[in-house]
Amino acid sequence: MKVSVIGAGSWGTALAQLLAENGHNIGLWARKPEVIASINQEHKNPRYLSDIELSENIVATISHKDTLKNAVAVVVVTPSNLLRGVARALAPIIDDDLPIIICSKGVEEGSGLLPTEIFESELGNMDRLAVLSGPNHAEEVIKQVPSATVIASTSSATAEFFQDLFASETFRTYISNDVRGVELCAASKNVMAIAVGLAYGLGFGDNTAALLMTRGLAEMGRLVAACGGQSLTCMGLAGTGDLIATCTSEHSRNRRFGKMLAEGSQIEDFTEKTHMVAEGALACKTLKTLADNYDVELPITNLVRSIVWEGVDIDEAAASLASRPLTTEFWGIS
Repeated sequence: MKVSVIGAGSWGTALAQLLAENGHNIGLWARKPEVIASINQEHKNPRYLSDIELSENIVATISHKDTLKNAVAVVVVTPSNLLRGVARALAPIIDDDLPIIICSKGVEEGSGLLPTEIFESELGNMDRLAVLSGPNHAEEVIKQVPSATVIASTSSATAEFFQDLFASETFRTYISNDVRGVELCAASKNVMAIAVGLAYGLGFGDNTAALLMTRGLAEMGRLVAACGGQSLTCMGLAGTGDLIATCTSEHSRNRRFGKMLAEGSQIEDFTEKTHMVAEGALACKTLKTLADNYDVELPITNLVRSIVWEGVDIDEAAASLASRPLTTEFWGIS
């Protein structure tokens, strides 16, 4: 089948390769002409995962129309802050029932909408939408290191379609109907990874990392429950699984960003050095909209936001978190 992948970053490149190795023809949309030329002529992405030889079944283009021609599905892998623009670009080109799976993680600034809600607002038909999330570092998936992910949709048919599309011997796919839960876990875990990176950058140890991960999971659970998701989702691949991978791995861009912050860098330094977006840096700001709307307390998220966007001193922010009142371990989750 022909599958269109929108976005040629590290995750888009890895998923395009995975789908190509599953026997599909891939139209890969990229915005830089030099990337397109390299993928089509040298079968390498010069900016991301450049040590991997890509399948000849992958054809890159700068045209959304060409990428989507004859496609039976669309895989969206762009930074979360670009999702509405992508949806608007696709709207005049695609059919009303073309399956779309979103692999971006975040919350829209201002509206508080999740990725599938953004696409529904621009394209309609929520049932043809799905979201993919899990402990999936692109650097390992593209090398066929055994991995797993969860695919969530309000439609079981859509979820099962994408489950079969992505499944391989080394990439296990599970399905869920908890779209909101999966998307909220995906956004929240990136923030926790920044906090863990900050802790390591300040010279703290594994105990502190475990503290932040565990309390971060509780924070994630409160938010998911308040927003109508299923608390159990937080214990699955999109929650605990992705939290572990993102907070502990050297591949994690958000963990790396947190460590760089502790060492004196700024968000612009990270983007310039890695050519990547630290999604958690956006999420710590945009999750506040949901926290305010649903009256949910997110102390770790607030700490990260105060450091990244409000100029609060890192040591001061850490001290304020440590001085919070003691309470029961599980609260605010039903």
